[in-house]
Amino acid sequence: MKVVFMGNPSFAIPSLEKLTKSRHEVMGVVSNPPKPMGRQKNMKYTAVGEYAHQREVTLLEPVSLHNEKIISQLNSFKADVFVVVAYRILPKSIFAIPKLGSINLHASLLPEYRGAAPIQWALMNGEKYTGVTTFFINPKVDTGDILLQKKIDIHDSDDFGILSEKLSRIGADLIINTLELMEEGKVQPASQDMDLATQAPKISKEMTTINWNWPALKIHNWIRGLSPKPGMSTTLHGQRIRVFKTVVIDDLEQCIPGVVQNQSRDELIISTGANHLSIIELQQEGRKRLHIAEFLRGHTISIGEAFTW
Repeated sequence: MKVVFMGNPSFAIPSLEKLTKSRHEVMGVVSNPPKPMGRQKNMKYTAVGEYAHQREVTLLEPVSLHNEKIISQLNSFKADVFVVVAYRILPKSIFAIPKLGSINLHASLLPEYRGAAPIQWALMNGEKYTGVTTFFINPKVDTGDILLQKKIDIHDSDDFGILSEKLSRIGADLIINTLELMEEGKVQPASQDMDLATQAPKISKEMTTINWNWPALKIHNWIRGLSPKPGMSTTLHGQRIRVFKTVVIDDLEQCIPGVVQNQSRDELIISTGANHLSIIELQQEGRKRLHIAEFLRGHTISIGEAFTW
C-alpha cells in the first residue's frame, strides 16, 4: 500500500523504520519543522525529520495543518493510508484524505490513558501492565474505533525510558500487522467503551517536584514515570537534585517526611509520608547523573538533614 507517515519523536522511529523496510511504499514523511537549539541556536530536526532527511525520503514540515498548501501536497501522494505515531492532532481535512483512512498508534490499551502522556501515567499510577493500540483517527482525540491491541507486563525495573523503548518496538510490529489486515480487507474495527476511558494529560513542570509527604511507593512510581526525562527533583543544601531511581524501604521507624533517616558510604534513605525511599541514582544541578555511592563520595550528607520541596 501507499503510505504517508507522520510523527515527531524517537518513539516513532521503529514504526517508520519498519515501514520503509516493508513491501509498503512510504510516499512521504510529515514532521514538525526544525527548531533552534542550544547556545548556538542551530536548527535541529525532530527525530523523525532527521531520519527522513538522512535517508532522502520526501519530507514535509508544515508549520500549520490548516492551509491549502499542505492539503494539496498530501493529496498529491494519493496514499491509501496515513500512519500517525506521536505527531499532532489532525484536522478532518487531513485525516480524511486517504481512501482507507488514517490510523494512529497510541501507547496504551485504549480507552485507558487517552492523551499526551500514557506511558508516564501508567507508571506513575503503578500499573502492572500496559500496551499499544492502533485505531482509526476521528475528530475526537484518541476515541476512534480500535483496530489491534498488544498487551505487555510492566516490570519493576521499567521506567519511562525503558518502557517507551519496549512499546515503540511492539507498536512498530502492530502497525505492520494492522496494514496487512487493511490491505486484505479483514480489519474489524471495534468501538471504544467510553465508560472505561481514563486520561493521561501532558506532564507539567509543577508535577516534577518531589512531595516527601506522599507515601514512598507513590514517589517511587512518579520517579519511574518521569525518568530519565524530565526527572523528579528535590532540594538539598540549596541545590536542585534530580532523582532517577529509588527503592522503597518499609521496615524502618517512621520519621519526619524528607528527613535523611539512614546514610552510609553507598546508601541514602529518606523518610516519606509512609515508609522510606533509598535513592539509587541522582544528578546534582549542572553535574552528571551518578549512582548514590559515587555521589556520596563527593558530598557530605548527615542523618537528620532534610530535603525540601
